[in-house]
Amino acid sequence: MNTTAGSYTLLGSVVPEDAGVVKKLRKAGAIILGKANLSEYGQFRSRTITGGWSAIGGQGTNAYYPNGNTCGSSSGSAVAISIGLGTLALGTDTSGSITYPASRSNIVGIKATVGLTSRATVVPISSHQDTVGPMARSVADAAILLSAIAGPDPNDTATSTQPSLLPNYISALDPKALSGKRIGVPRKIYIDDTTHPVIIAAFEDSLKVMKEMGATIVDPADLPSADELIKAGWAEEWLIWMVDFKIDVNRYLSKLKENPSGVRTVADIIRFNDEHPDLERPEGYEDQSM
Repeated sequence: MNTTAGSYTLLGSVVPEDAGVVKKLRKAGAIILGKANLSEYGQFRSRTITGGWSAIGGQGTNAYYPNGNTCGSSSGSAVAISIGLGTLALGTDTSGSITYPASRSNIVGIKATVGLTSRATVVPISSHQDTVGPMARSVADAAILLSAIAGPDPNDTATSTQPSLLPNYISALDPKALSGKRIGVPRKIYIDDTTHPVIIAAFEDSLKVMKEMGATIVDPADLPSADELIKAGWAEEWLIWMVDFKIDVNRYLSKLKENPSGVRTVADIIRFNDEHPDLERPEGYEDQSM
């Protein structure tokens, strides 16, 4: 199967081996059906291009709401699960790329802790934040998938601190798990005057459900630094990604067994896109701020 990150710069490229998480899935008996569309280069091709778009796959669409943003980067995985094309899917997440599309497609997505799952042979953004996690229609299915892919991988040093015997996430499923737990609601950061009333209503309903299940809801629970975080926005985090992306993608490209496009660096990617606007920069999708 092609590993392209949705870009013609990687079409036909040959990776050195299966991804670490795919090896674990095969060992567990999973049948790999295919790969889904995504936001090109993990939504890192551009911050302004609509989520769910890639040059190869085109624009992914929301199954629930016409013209609704599928978010990204793992939009195709979320949509595929939401409409029943598969039981389980993998997503990658640097900063919301599993949780955002999962929420838009009404499925379960888990951003695994960095180092819990292998990133080996996964097209990267940031080695400090990238992680691979499960996407499914139920928490039980997501737990089954997480149990299969978690654990050490000699090809990803971030997993070296994981014990060889991991928790059984399936046996940990407990409808009474929220009893006695305290859950804080940082309203100032996530809810403001621009939040749609339908979203606020659904959010409030979810808090009621958690309370009914025994949780103690601390509302509001705004961090003392909330105003500082809001003012800073994504600037500092984006700077880290920009540095990591160049280093990590260049390393990924250097390990390819072959790449017909000739692309071997981030600079090559940008140059290829400029030289092939018919493929990579169609009308409405010209921006590339990587």
